[in-house]
Amino acid sequence: MTDLFESRGASPMLIARQEEAFDDPNSIYELKLDGIRCLAYFNEDTVDLRNKRNLQLNAKFPELRGIYKNVSAKCILDGEIVVLKNGVPDFYALQKRTLLTERFKIEMESVRFPASFVAFDCIYADGKELIWEPLTVRKQILTGLVKESGRIAVSRYIEEKGTALYRAAEQQELEGIVAKKKDSIYVMGKRSRDWIKCKRMADEDFIVAGYIRKGKHIFTLILAKYREGVLVYKGHVTAGVTEDAVAELSEVSRNPFYLLPAGNQGAVWVKQDHVCIVEYMPNTKQALRQPVFKGFRNDVYPEEVVTQ
Repeated sequence: MTDLFESRGASPMLIARQEEAFDDPNSIYELKLDGIRCLAYFNEDTVDLRNKRNLQLNAKFPELRGIYKNVSAKCILDGEIVVLKNGVPDFYALQKRTLLTERFKIEMESVRFPASFVAFDCIYADGKELIWEPLTVRKQILTGLVKESGRIAVSRYIEEKGTALYRAAEQQELEGIVAKKKDSIYVMGKRSRDWIKCKRMADEDFIVAGYIRKGKHIFTLILAKYREGVLVYKGHVTAGVTEDAVAELSEVSRNPFYLLPAGNQGAVWVKQDHVCIVEYMPNTKQALRQPVFKGFRNDVYPEEVVTQ
């Protein structure tokens, strides 16, 4: 049997749906952090940080190389890498770091805006897989493994009172909360209905199909998703789009859409190899209300971004 730790074969459990905040005696609730999902493989003298695509993140976050000293056993912890500004997670600063390639610039950013790893689950410890253990047991094991510091912490949670925690998150303008069934097992690589996000703002992944120059320094990205292998137009986003973001895109000559709505005159079409996150106000219509570009993702393949 292949060892989950040695093979680096773990994949994160995913959230299946979003709902309004609720109370439930059979659930725990914790803050949803605006960061990068990360599986951390801890050994006695190393830590190996992996994103959802199992790509190593160590070079991007040198300030986290010593956090293995705060973990008392060989284990795999699930959590988020976050960068805090004024005590609040800042995804823009985090995303900027992931795009840097020069070691000197990465080191400079790690000093200016150091990242932290916040663990919320333990799926392997002391040679044993814990994915079949209930969440409450995994939480107890996690708490016993980690000695907190400025670079590593354990996610706090409360029981039953989800609406109160959501209101507190809303007042602090945080992303929201996650509700998790106390007895939930850890289903690797799958979307589970046992975990539910309750977000102040919705966000969604889109493929960038092109852009439109709106002014000297103003750009609109043209968004898309796949439906049965065909690229489908999904709208625009302008807020948050920078020249640096547009500069990452590679132009192509052909319109990639079979059907393209009006309002896309002057579009510059690009290679569909960039996935971005767009945050927007939730609504009942199939439309992006007050969308904001939050950055590109390097942990999601374009072919994964699908629609019904």
